[in-house]
Amino acid sequence: MTKILVVTDAWRPQVNGVVRTLEITQGELAKIGVEMEFLTPGEFRTLPCPTYPEIRLSLTGRSAIRRRIKESGADYVHLATEGPLGLLAKAAVLAMGETYTTSYHTRFPEYLAARLPVPLSWSYGWLRRFHNAGSGCMVATRSLDDDLTARGFRNLMRWSRGVDHTLFHPRDDLPEGLRHLPRPIFLHVGRVSVEKNIKAFLSLNLPGSKVVVGGGPQLEELRRAYPDVHFTGPKFGEDLAAHYAAGDVFVFPSLTDTFGNVVLEALACGVPVAAYPVMGPLDIIADTGAGVLDADLQKAALAALEIDRHHARDVALGYTWAKASRQFLDNILLAHGSDEAEKAAE
Repeated sequence: MTKILVVTDAWRPQVNGVVRTLEITQGELAKIGVEMEFLTPGEFRTLPCPTYPEIRLSLTGRSAIRRRIKESGADYVHLATEGPLGLLAKAAVLAMGETYTTSYHTRFPEYLAARLPVPLSWSYGWLRRFHNAGSGCMVATRSLDDDLTARGFRNLMRWSRGVDHTLFHPRDDLPEGLRHLPRPIFLHVGRVSVEKNIKAFLSLNLPGSKVVVGGGPQLEELRRAYPDVHFTGPKFGEDLAAHYAAGDVFVFPSLTDTFGNVVLEALACGVPVAAYPVMGPLDIIADTGAGVLDADLQKAALAALEIDRHHARDVALGYTWAKASRQFLDNILLAHGSDEAEKAAE
């Protein structure tokens, strides 16, 4: 059985696209006989990350990581994040005379610049060295591929995303907490933090109601600043899917996401999307007609009300986790020159 060890600094109890993607990919690969094991901060002493206390920074050394990698018996090592564990694993794998693959999930330089006066060139230089030292770096979209290529990143490989069509689907019944709200409902789902640019949505002059689903460090600040907005806090599973389906338009104001899993989940629930014409929405929505992209987000949100909900779901049906997970596996095999990759490509 093929075994992949994934090293990730992002892990439970975090609720984000990286963690969800890794967990779902593990389940999909198990169906085709591939084992995916995780090396996470839960195995070590940790400290809270400044400004992100729910993110834990691992306190360990290269020798412990090297020993853990050897004990796993994995055929391949994939570094999902560029945090302490990712950096230590990079050094350990290279010292063992082996190689690794990586994935680029987060526009960390932009996130950092939103909080500290750190030049983007410094952050990208560090990330470039981390990813280029491996045998392949997986990116979710063509826009991200083009952006990183222009910044000197090499060996880029496409790894798209999927959506659970059985969980996320149109529904007739509204969640009890939303039944009293005036329509239309303009909805946002995701981490409530500064880099998500949620204020750009909340400040729009729109009819009906605005709803924000999710938690994060900016939640209480925004609740105080926008008392007319309905903040539900985090939702999960069927409850989350029901909240998606309650929306008339999904508003995605982020300027820094590399993909936007929430965009696919909204579309799968039959909710058209309004967003800026930036990385992520450009790749998912493009000219599909499932949403409206405009530098004027208010204009996009109002125009999206006219989109047929069935069409929005039809676009999401083209994305499956089975396909995305197979793509992840093929990338790893190809990066390591495996005969299995050649067979899969035939």
